[in-house]
Amino acid sequence: MRILIPSIQVPFISGGSTLMTEGLKHALIKAGHQVEIVTIPFKFSPNSYVSNLIDIWKEQDFNNFNGYKIDMVIALQFPAYYVKHDNKVLWLMHQHRSMYELYKEEIASKDDVLLKDKIHSNDSSELSNVTKRFSMCENVSKRLLKYNHLSSIPVYHPPAYEENFYCEESYDYIFYPSRLEELKRQDLLIEAMRYTISDVCVIIAGDGGQKEKYNELIKSYNLEKKVRLVGFISQAEKETYYARCLGVFFAPFDEDYGYITLEAMLSSKPVITCVDSGGPLEFVENEKTGFIINPDPKEIAKKIDWMYFNKNEAKELGENALRSYKSKNITWDNVVNKLLG
Repeated sequence: MRILIPSIQVPFISGGSTLMTEGLKHALIKAGHQVEIVTIPFKFSPNSYVSNLIDIWKEQDFNNFNGYKIDMVIALQFPAYYVKHDNKVLWLMHQHRSMYELYKEEIASKDDVLLKDKIHSNDSSELSNVTKRFSMCENVSKRLLKYNHLSSIPVYHPPAYEENFYCEESYDYIFYPSRLEELKRQDLLIEAMRYTISDVCVIIAGDGGQKEKYNELIKSYNLEKKVRLVGFISQAEKETYYARCLGVFFAPFDEDYGYITLEAMLSSKPVITCVDSGGPLEFVENEKTGFIINPDPKEIAKKIDWMYFNKNEAKELGENALRSYKSKNITWDNVVNKLLG
């Protein structure tokens, strides 16, 4: 089949959405299909740009291109999922989060209200016309049902370089690789290190807008010896940090999916996450493959110290995590079979 994947690209920013889109393309090609990703640039402001982009995508007809019949469209994200096609499948990555669960009515402008209403209305009407609706996880499905009253079937996919993750004997550090953004809540982990009593330290990898704030936080609490911000790291370095860590901290706010959880599980490492972290809660089993706790630095510190003082038990949690991952059929073959079936 000839399959198109409509998508958006924020210039100079690459993350989970890019990995998911590219992963789908490669899996479909491996299955014997002709596949292209068709992108339009995206920026988050002003609201008028986002509003105009909705209209642009709604005008796109992907049924034919230059005499070539397109057999299927698989749409993943806002606003690319508005594209027209007679055989459109939705595998929802996320909607426009700032106008849904992250929307703050108390600070919203009139333009914000207008854009929110336009997005909610178009999502509800346009996506209701898609007969095959999937999502990348239960958390995304729950949002679609809550806000738009539309059901969808969660289908998990593996992280990039799944086969490269491995496990070695642990060193005395907790690892957290992610963009340094407010929603990722690295500050919770930094704060927690004020209360640890063990010799464990923290390695935070990644770059982003909160880097300066986190550096100041570390200095203000005199945590230079206990918390390291190592910046951007290569894929190979990330795999090594996972392999040798005592455990992984991943407690964002209401995450869509979260490759970090899966990467930790593939590395046979337990994960500390929080009750409001969203996607990770679909994989972490409290006291079996990791810990699910309140977003409280003192509670986090206790679990970090527990891992340090109970290394054999922490290792068992990590081994349980790998077994759990393998039991869930998180494969690209399964994704392709579900979306095309």
